[in-house]
Amino acid sequence: MRNFLANAKVPASAKFLSACAAITFFAGTSAHADQPKDWETTFQAPATDMMRQIEWFGNYTMWFIVPITILVMLLLAYCMVRFRASANPVPSKTSHNTLIEVIWTVGPVVILLCLAIPSFQLLTAQYTPPEEAKLTVKATGNQWNWDYEYQTENTLSFNSAILQDTDRTAAGKEDRKEYPRLLAVDNELVVPVNTMTRVLVTATDVIHSFAMPSFGIKIDAIPGRTNETWFKAEKEGLYYGQCSQLCGKDHAFMPIAIRVVSDAQFKTWLAAAKTDLPGANKTLMAEVDGQNKVAAAGN
Repeated sequence: MRNFLANAKVPASAKFLSACAAITFFAGTSAHADQPKDWETTFQAPATDMMRQIEWFGNYTMWFIVPITILVMLLLAYCMVRFRASANPVPSKTSHNTLIEVIWTVGPVVILLCLAIPSFQLLTAQYTPPEEAKLTVKATGNQWNWDYEYQTENTLSFNSAILQDTDRTAAGKEDRKEYPRLLAVDNELVVPVNTMTRVLVTATDVIHSFAMPSFGIKIDAIPGRTNETWFKAEKEGLYYGQCSQLCGKDHAFMPIAIRVVSDAQFKTWLAAAKTDLPGANKTLMAEVDGQNKVAAAGN
């Protein structure tokens, strides 16, 4: 080795917001997929329905977090001003108040229920694929790179490690906007668009974590155990993630890159990669880059 929320029941408002997010996503993204940005405070643009649901749930919780934070701050300010020693030299000796105790008991319970119900629905959907997987890939975490194995008729396996700056020219990946430093890899995991993909995740040495923010997936890679996750990417492009479990000194240099292409491109790449992986990657990159240039010219 190299040195969903598809079937879950959700509120109508959630479906509406998800539809709006989908429209914004498909209308506003460029030819290449989203990636981390400096000073970013929100999620990356979702590329799956599951991630859109996660994004909706994150926004939904803010409707509780912000008012509660403001209320607590106002109560603290009121207490500090109203009951300070100079304004209230004789403190109250009230031991309890039934109405207040009922409010601060029932209120949090209601809030927790409002958060728990959609949270459990989302969690259930993440482990319940809406359809059978058409492609299965095994991802094995190593210190500090990934082994990928396509479980197809003729198995294809290869290693994916961080792209060294000295190898950029040979790999044809000089463009740092498309292939950012510390995120670009030598061999991307290639999958077809709109295809249910199962990912079997394990590790050979220590615990790693397979995470792809735009897909809404994150699952631990544990030695001696195989975990399973899934995704169905809805937009072609190049997506980046990283190992999200502290796994040693080079933990920060263990990126994940997934290239989503058309079904025809995937089949062509898969057939060629079984005999010449570098050549297949370069051919695919040339085709994708050509399509992106045409799309950019059309805009």
